[in-house]
Amino acid sequence: MSIEPKNPGDDAPTKFWETLRLDQMSRAQWQSLCDGCGRCCLIKLEDEDTGQYYWTNVACRALDCTNGGCTAYQNRKQVVPECIILTPENLEEKQVFLPDSCAYKRLHHGKALPNWHPLITGDPSSVVDADISVAEKCLSEDHVHDEDLPNFIVDWD
Repeated sequence: MSIEPKNPGDDAPTKFWETLRLDQMSRAQWQSLCDGCGRCCLIKLEDEDTGQYYWTNVACRALDCTNGGCTAYQNRKQVVPECIILTPENLEEKQVFLPDSCAYKRLHHGKALPNWHPLITGDPSSVVDADISVAEKCLSEDHVHDEDLPNFIVDWD
């Protein structure tokens, strides 16, 4: 379970994400911060002149665009070598690839989890209900030529 008791025998739960730094979290706690929106799996384009990134609605080939979940999560680095496995150690550098709604990015910057986050609601579908998920809103990179990617730039906010 994602919420753990404060002390053994104490019924009042503590929200670990409010009491622990990201680098203090267990692997299970770290993993539970991911809301499963799939936005980090979308292809981003960088303007070489400005360094600004633009988001597309084109997803990594391992993302299931129907439900927004990774089809190769356990071995994603083998299936998609360029996949970034986020850790507390690389978060600062890699946060540019994360949406502003991302729990890792929000906590890193001292912000609270959004009220629709599954750790708050207890319901994984709250991400879809809040219109945050890419499910049913993206298409696989297998169906788009690289030179056409600029035609798929979208504003997710």
